[in-house]
Amino acid sequence: MHSKEQINHDDYQKTADWLLSQTKQRPLVGIICGSGLGLLADSLKNPELFPYADIPGFPQSTVQGHAGRLVFGEMKGRSCVCMQGRFHMYEGHSLGKTTFPVRVFKLLGVETLIVTNAAGSLADGYHPGDIMIIKDHVNVPGLAGLNPLTGPNDDKFGPRFPAMSSVYDKGLRCLAMDIVKQMGVAQFVHEGVYAMVGGPNFETVAEAKLLHRLGVDAVGMSTAPEVLVASHCGMRVFGLSLITNKVVRSYDDEEQVNHEGVLEVGKMRSQSLQTLITQLVGRMDMNNNTHT
Repeated sequence: MHSKEQINHDDYQKTADWLLSQTKQRPLVGIICGSGLGLLADSLKNPELFPYADIPGFPQSTVQGHAGRLVFGEMKGRSCVCMQGRFHMYEGHSLGKTTFPVRVFKLLGVETLIVTNAAGSLADGYHPGDIMIIKDHVNVPGLAGLNPLTGPNDDKFGPRFPAMSSVYDKGLRCLAMDIVKQMGVAQFVHEGVYAMVGGPNFETVAEAKLLHRLGVDAVGMSTAPEVLVASHCGMRVFGLSLITNKVVRSYDDEEQVNHEGVLEVGKMRSQSLQTLITQLVGRMDMNNNTHT
């Protein structure tokens, strides 16, 4: 199921060419909306919508809380493309398919990728409704060999052995921290380490304890593959997690996590997230790409 089916450069190019022929937008910013965070795309001006089913070569999203369409539009006068709904490994997609849109974004001209997700907190000071700016990640499937860059390297996109030590752009993280202070919401915004696990089950107590001891602050089932591919092809990356639940780390804890609760917190905090990302897009320096 997760064998790397060979998607070649022409496949990405065909999809990108089709999209470029359908819209006059030429996005410089790509945004991937996580569970319950699709409202971000609703703030785009002059939106043009493309259901995934209509886009040649595009996978389909099957998860509740993911609308399943690409939205082109303007945010603070800047051209953006938004994924309302992402693809996950646990849906049965290969990692090549999971990250397919990221390389298409690159061919559309996207220079900065913003990724959002819903995550459970392992850090003691985090609470549901908090926002975590991602400063680094632990890619658990990647450590075990499930990596979207497995197979022949496509030199047109990037190097065989990409460095990952500073993948989450420091300038964008500092700018985001300035923005949340100005918004007056700094008390529920943290900077931390995200871990990706395969899912679709939530973590056992033993798994949660292990991740906590590794220095992980929040855990989810996405993001790392897209970030890896974006970084490989030279994009700037900014990531944030909406903390939707506390991960159970004790056998005495009666609490159970469920997907409905995750979507509920998404609705509650969507306005703050929307403001943060809109401000970030408006204020980011488009000529300050770390890869140019």
